[in-house]
Amino acid sequence: MAGSSSIAVTDASPKRKADHLDVLNALLLGIVEGVTEFLPVSSTGHLILADALLGYDPKRWEVFNIVIQSGAILAVIVLYWRTFLDVITGLVAREKSAWAFTRNVLIGFLPAALVGVVFHDRIESLLGNPRLVAVSLIVGGIAILVIERLARRATVTSVPAMPVGIALGVGMLQCLAMIPGVSRSGATILGALSLGVERKTAAEFSFFLAVPTMIGATTLQLFKHRHELATAGLGEIAIGWVVSFVVALVVIKAFVGIVGKYGFAPFAWYRIVAGAAALIWLAS
Repeated sequence: MAGSSSIAVTDASPKRKADHLDVLNALLLGIVEGVTEFLPVSSTGHLILADALLGYDPKRWEVFNIVIQSGAILAVIVLYWRTFLDVITGLVAREKSAWAFTRNVLIGFLPAALVGVVFHDRIESLLGNPRLVAVSLIVGGIAILVIERLARRATVTSVPAMPVGIALGVGMLQCLAMIPGVSRSGATILGALSLGVERKTAAEFSFFLAVPTMIGATTLQLFKHRHELATAGLGEIAIGWVVSFVVALVVIKAFVGIVGKYGFAPFAWYRIVAGAAALIWLAS
């Protein structure tokens, strides 16, 4: 009996340790997603680097990383609920500004939707390349510094006032974010700046554009990985989802204030330093 009891304790101990580590991983990845999703630093790139640098098994956390993005999406809807409500009621009342807002978001969303469907397999094949992420972080940081310096004088100060051509241009630039490390928010915000949209409006248009874009991408990925959902750790997913939602709430509010005061240079330098550090780490 004593030997049997000893075996039982030995077998249970590793299980408890594994569960504990899974919870810590879920917390960390949820924080990474919430912090980086709406900053011009690439959330997907950071999750890939987290897998590579911290020794996570990418396949083990693939479904987890897909699902927790919806927590960050909800943060935008919660923070801008009044804007979305005004747009919905405006559409019913046939207000021009509400229709213009909806038109611009849909036009900005379409290019990424088309490219994502057509080149889905090719895009997914890039997701396992942390060195590509590190290089993209550095190149993107340099691009931000250049665009901030050379950007046109701002003439567009609201999403409804944005011309169709600018909305389409931002949407086409959003497709660059399918390269891991480029950053969806970075491509859309800096694209909007280069096309004459003022900073706050560029950031908010990026947030609004994220809702259909991320919902579409998440739905497509979940459909592809639907058979893996049954074996995914629902407890870890719930933790990561809640953490990404709460952290994204804080980050979005802070981001608009930082951009208004300091511009995008702090994020550019962060990208350059993080990308260089990742390359050195990966090389070693």
